[in-house]
Amino acid sequence: MASDTKVIYIGMTNNLIRRVYEHKHDLIDGYTKKYRVKKLVYYDYGSDVYGVIEREKQIKRRRRRKKIKLIEEVNSNWRDL
Repeated sequence: MASDTKVIYIGMTNNLIRRVYEHKHDLIDGYTKKYRVKKLVYYDYGSDVYGVIEREKQIKRRRRRKKIKLIEEVNSNWRDL
């Protein structure tokens, strides 16, 4: 997820539609609400919860420029998916 100013948030969920709705309507207090993170700009999926958790950690460890590259490989204009 990202803000209009390209603040990036990385998280995981078992229900993407519900989670995006929560972010868009400021239903979750914290980082995403504070920085107005409302756009789904990238997502990945998997059926193995342990693999998904490891993927989330892997992406979080990356430097910002690598996160941006990952997003822009599939969504160069940072459109809200």
